[in-house]
Amino acid sequence: MQLNLNLSWQKFLATEIEKPYFQDLLKSVDDEYQNHTCFPPEDLIFAAFNSCSFQDLKVVIIGQDPYHGDGEANGLCFSVNDGVRIPPSLRNIFREINDDFDSVFMPTSGNLEHWSKQGILLLNASLTVRKDSPNSHKHLDWNVFTDAVIQKISEEKESIVFLLWGNYAQKKGAKIDRKKHLVLESGHPSPMSANQGKWFGNKHFSTTNTFLVANDKEPIEWF
Repeated sequence: MQLNLNLSWQKFLATEIEKPYFQDLLKSVDDEYQNHTCFPPEDLIFAAFNSCSFQDLKVVIIGQDPYHGDGEANGLCFSVNDGVRIPPSLRNIFREINDDFDSVFMPTSGNLEHWSKQGILLLNASLTVRKDSPNSHKHLDWNVFTDAVIQKISEEKESIVFLLWGNYAQKKGAKIDRKKHLVLESGHPSPMSANQGKWFGNKHFSTTNTFLVANDKEPIEWF
């Protein structure tokens, strides 16, 4: 399996991607794709990095693993391909954006590539999954890699916004330096969490933009 990774991230992660575990990880992923139907398509495994250069990075959103249905996953967490029905969690994200900005706009596509291109790293903890089997690649070392990515961003960047939605993301972001960065936490946007009052009203999107502007960065166009 070839490492299809943006050059800016290859330089930033050079030490990490040369480690034996990462080379073994690529071989394991290659085996999975040869012997099972897996998502996202192989050329989109590193899409979160390839559509958001390291230099432009402003925001990190942490998900768990890709959608596992046919034609859904496009390598960006919470995001689906154009033409795919918007999943419940993403629909709740859009609802909160509307409430946050007092808007009435509901996107017809769940493709979040326009977020990524503005400097948002839409990072799943595991970058791959087997068809119809959530968390099926949890046994691979993706978590070692994505933990290292988060730690290096925390150490080497300044004034990044980390959006940690749900217990899983919060545990994964536990070591982020909160003196250097803005860390916003809330419940997960999934219906179960959202309906228990743990998601709606968090105002993470306007808070993110206020912080970015205060640090001389362009705000995110969420719509």
